[in-house]
Amino acid sequence: MQNRSGQQGFTLIEVLVALAIIAIALGTLLSTSGSQANSAGYLKSKTIAHWVAMNELTRLNVEKRFPDLGVAKGSVEMAGAEWFWQRDTKETEDKSARQVSYTVYADKARTQNLAHLTGYVIR
Repeated sequence: MQNRSGQQGFTLIEVLVALAIIAIALGTLLSTSGSQANSAGYLKSKTIAHWVAMNELTRLNVEKRFPDLGVAKGSVEMAGAEWFWQRDTKETEDKSARQVSYTVYADKARTQNLAHLTGYVIR
């Protein structure tokens, strides 16, 4: 056997350290990907809830309905899901206008507030 002064290749410890670094990096990537997927789903829900609120406010204006003062509740289907809204109507200084605020929820018990929109309806 000859002793070589210029060895080539990696030792077992170097390979194990490299594999440990790769395993940690891949674990972090998977964790980050999972939270990004959750965030994307939440943002999609918030976006659709905002559209629900805008549609309900627009419906009042298009149908030229002057809403009664106080709180009203309802639901609507959009994007394959049922969304629950609550409308709070208040007087304004102008008697021919009312302030209308919509809050949209993902659940029937109205605990998961996803969007809030305030607008005005005129006679």
